[in-house]
Amino acid sequence: MTERISRKFIINLLDNTDIINLISTRISLKKQGNNFYAHCPFHKETNPSFTVNSEKQFYYCFGCGIHGNAIDFLMKYENLNFITAIEELANINNVEIIFENSQFAHKKNIFFRKKLYVLIDNIYKFYKFELNKVSSKYALNYLNNRGLNSKTIERFGIGFAPVGWKNILNQFGKTHEDRELLIKAGMLTSNENGVLYDRFRERIIFPIRNKTGQTVGFGGRALTEQFPKYLNSPETDLFHKRNQLYGLYETLNYNPKPNFLIIVEGYIDVITLSQYNINYVVGLLGTAITSEHIKQLFYVTTNIICCFDGDFTGRKAAWKTLKTALPYMNDGYQLGFVFLPDNEDPDALIRKEGREAFEKRIKKNIPLSSFLFDTLLTQVDLNSYDSRTKLSALALPLISQVPGKTLRIYMRQLLGIKLGILDDYCIEQLIPKIKNKQTTPVIPSFKFTTMRILLALLIQNPKLAILVPSFSDFSDHKIVGLSIFIELVNQCNKNYISNTAQLLELYRGTNFINKLETLALWNHMIVDEQIKVVFQDSLSKIRDNLREQQLESLITRDRIKKLNSEERNQFWILSKTFAKK
Repeated sequence: MTERISRKFIINLLDNTDIINLISTRISLKKQGNNFYAHCPFHKETNPSFTVNSEKQFYYCFGCGIHGNAIDFLMKYENLNFITAIEELANINNVEIIFENSQFAHKKNIFFRKKLYVLIDNIYKFYKFELNKVSSKYALNYLNNRGLNSKTIERFGIGFAPVGWKNILNQFGKTHEDRELLIKAGMLTSNENGVLYDRFRERIIFPIRNKTGQTVGFGGRALTEQFPKYLNSPETDLFHKRNQLYGLYETLNYNPKPNFLIIVEGYIDVITLSQYNINYVVGLLGTAITSEHIKQLFYVTTNIICCFDGDFTGRKAAWKTLKTALPYMNDGYQLGFVFLPDNEDPDALIRKEGREAFEKRIKKNIPLSSFLFDTLLTQVDLNSYDSRTKLSALALPLISQVPGKTLRIYMRQLLGIKLGILDDYCIEQLIPKIKNKQTTPVIPSFKFTTMRILLALLIQNPKLAILVPSFSDFSDHKIVGLSIFIELVNQCNKNYISNTAQLLELYRGTNFINKLETLALWNHMIVDEQIKVVFQDSLSKIRDNLREQQLESLITRDRIKKLNSEERNQFWILSKTFAKK
């Protein structure tokens, strides 16, 4: 992949990216010595084993072995592909992506995505314009009757898809290529005969924006008896429901670091609450809360409050949310639940009781721990021993998923109180004795050799490359690994490599990237102060070994065929060199 986007651009991009800053905006890092530590975001663990090294610009988890650079982290944490991760880093650094060859597919892919963004933006403007036409007055009246003022309509970019089957098709689909792009953007659908027509017709349109404010899709509310009442864009290259939250861009644009965020279920709920100056609300897009949603929200706040209907369906959704969120509940993070009265939604309720009363409901949210035990207690009768045992069996597997040590201990203590067990030791005995997979860290271990030490030191400290003299006199050698070492040295000097992350990125997708990564993670036990000395000593040993090979080769050749004058001269120089040692 790196051959398609300029490798030099990627190296410079990594050079301009501080992996500590990047990761710390997504998970909580604590400095310890030269490294930063955290609970691994990619597996469940009780003790922090996820390390980030500032000098190497590299992360590694001793528990599960996951590792990589800033690009890898974005790919894994935000579920992005390589190209999208590069785009994200480029956006963070405010730079344009540079390509090596305009004919490669990845450039075409990025241009395709840009064309999609432009098309979606033009359609967004079309819908906005349509809302203000005289013929669309009934649509504007609908919004006004819902209590939405012009300022709110403008803030959320609300528009209108007019009556008709081919408004978008005729306006933006004049050529075959245009129509194909409209289909890829999710704006057209077809009947059983293959006839294309607009997906959104006579609907109030709610643009769905990504976190940078670009429109990636639309939601539509029918003004007639159309089914369904609410319709979203389908999955496209730009729009993925499980990753997207309605109103997140508008909320963060108002306050980039809100104290807490409320999750509701509909567009109108988000918009109406915003109009009542409750500007810390996001909405789901017809899907349950996903782990991607939880990670996004904990990226911008430490407190999430979920607002659900108070009926069985609402409480079932809340329980599913709790189970989804448990693996992300680090210490300092909070998750609460608010259940609304029957047949009420946030939109209707705030109109009925006002902002102050609604905010009181939010402040009285049920904490995660309380909701967990309230729900489990409906399944047991604490008056019997067997039921208390059942409560323990139900609660402990859930509690064990919590990475935050303080929260986990608190929840165990709550369980003890419910069971009538106040002794901490007795509570500990309830916890299943699961074999700790972290007892044997996933650390590469193999035999020390001079070449292996050289390779590891260079990969972990690429700036050492400038200390390496030319090996041009030793083209014919038999030392395993030397060719790779020379290749790495040349790449370090040619591309001005300054850290491990950049060096490994050069070899992404190659046959020996796994070997390089293994050496990058190898604990060679050489202290920082001695690295340069050991590196130079190892270089000297390798070069002596090469000279010895040359000398033996000349002696063998002389026995078979007399050496010429140049070879004899080389022989005497090598002999004198070894005589001095």
